[in-house]
Amino acid sequence: MSEDDDRRVPKDEAGLAEAARVYGPFEADLIKNLLESHGIVSVVRGRTAPFVYPLTVDGLAEFKILVQETDLVKAREIIAAKPAPDDDEGPEKPA
Repeated sequence: MSEDDDRRVPKDEAGLAEAARVYGPFEADLIKNLLESHGIVSVVRGRTAPFVYPLTVDGLAEFKILVQETDLVKAREIIAAKPAPDDDEGPEKPA
């Protein structure tokens, strides 16, 4: 990890706020990458059970996307504007 990367990773969760809560590692990674493409550093915290197919039962497979409190409003706007998987917006679909 470079020195610049080290400064971008929060040392603890002080000053972090929850921007989103999702139920699966794939969606958590998608949102993390989306935020980082907009210059917002994020941290994913979550719990998964050691199963081949993670189940969402009583908070298992729940992930929180945390950002700096100063980026919270912008992060939530970006997440809210994210197209849903079945939206027609986005890249053209093959005919």
